[in-house]
Amino acid sequence: MRPITRRAALGTLAAAAAAAVSLAQEPAGKGRKQKKGAPKKAKAAAPEVSFPPELPGGKSVVTDTSEAFLQPPETLREGVAIAKTPPTIDFAYFPGQTYAGKPWSNWGDSTAVAGKYYTAIGDHLAPAGNAFVFEYDAAAKSFRKLLDLQQLLNRPKGHYAPAKIHTRVDLGSDGWLYCATHRGSTRVTTDEYHYQGDWIVRCHPETAAAEIVAHAPVPKHCIPNGTLDPDRLTYYGGTAPGDRADGEGVQFFAYDVKSRKLLYAGPDGPSRYMILARSTGRVYYVPGKGESPLMRFDPATDKAPVKIAGEIGIRAATRETSQGIVYTVSQGQGARAQSEIYAFHTKTEKIEKLGPAAVASNQYVAAISADPTGRYLYYVPGAHGGSDRDNSAVVQFDTQTRKTKVIAFLHPFYEKSYGLVPKGTYGLAVDPSGERLYITWNVSRGSRAWDSCGLAAIHIPASERAT
Repeated sequence: MRPITRRAALGTLAAAAAAAVSLAQEPAGKGRKQKKGAPKKAKAAAPEVSFPPELPGGKSVVTDTSEAFLQPPETLREGVAIAKTPPTIDFAYFPGQTYAGKPWSNWGDSTAVAGKYYTAIGDHLAPAGNAFVFEYDAAAKSFRKLLDLQQLLNRPKGHYAPAKIHTRVDLGSDGWLYCATHRGSTRVTTDEYHYQGDWIVRCHPETAAAEIVAHAPVPKHCIPNGTLDPDRLTYYGGTAPGDRADGEGVQFFAYDVKSRKLLYAGPDGPSRYMILARSTGRVYYVPGKGESPLMRFDPATDKAPVKIAGEIGIRAATRETSQGIVYTVSQGQGARAQSEIYAFHTKTEKIEKLGPAAVASNQYVAAISADPTGRYLYYVPGAHGGSDRDNSAVVQFDTQTRKTKVIAFLHPFYEKSYGLVPKGTYGLAVDPSGERLYITWNVSRGSRAWDSCGLAAIHIPASERAT
């Protein structure tokens, strides 16, 4: 049991006192009936923030190493280790956030290749929004915009334009980066805004050329879930119907991006993530948000997905490791949901439950990445905001010992130093060297949820990733 510190004891007394005051002054509607005709209490207005977001002194990047990165919250669970050596972290705001989004957000997973990091952000506006794909150069500490959706799609005024890239950003063996688009609001993917379906798109990291690969591979459906088989150049997707009245539900599809041909589309697809077995070319998923039935699709032999034995949670997944394992994490959303880490063996289709992902109060994990050795997994609990409740913990999971360790707490250091709070992420990746972890953060500068996107490049000390 963790010893009770003086600070914790004082915090408990303060909380008790605050609770007493709260009960004494409890507002109408919470325990006491509100008098008829009494005016409703207005919500406090969120502080206004300016755009583009800027670091103090006009700096484009800040670099810090601090013992404050190792200061845990009171919510830290017993048995969770903390790194002994603080990392060095580079932080920067993404360019292009020149106006208020609703809000600017990251919703899709990312890719790291040889000192470069590829990720997406979007403005979440509707019916016409915009989203970008960026390259971050770790050596130069600089960004390069590779894709501007509005420019590429060139939609007429009054027509739907996507505001999110909710899928992975994946690099194919042909040298192109692939992703798919998603809506900024559930109410705008309708005939009123000339909605026909969403897009698979690609951009080239060397030339910054951008192209439409397919429009509406599943007609009148958005694409919030997608991944590329980089060797066979097959794009797999899980959709969401544009109209809530559409009875089709989530569709699973496979699309050959080389021949520009739809291979399959059918019902009961995965809403958020899939397992790609790169070694076999097979893809696995669970319909909706459950843990069964487990479905397998092999484009070489199957005309449609087939049900196989096993239960597994797949809210996020790593790429396949050299050991032939894909690691996943379960949903972790809901009042009683517990996020669990699984290992899926691609050759045998064996499933192992390795242990809980949570290290403190947050459960929801939407991105997980394995290092090149296959031993260490990295993730951030609290994907959809609230990670700061646990000091914005960045977690390392050791697949050999099945132990969790926090390698850095970004909060409250960044709030005190730069006036920003890392709130959560849907996109991160470990560099192929294993030395850096890139995280695309949704950031609050005083707003209730978040208002902008920033990048943290965490240089992991060698002593904290020993093999």
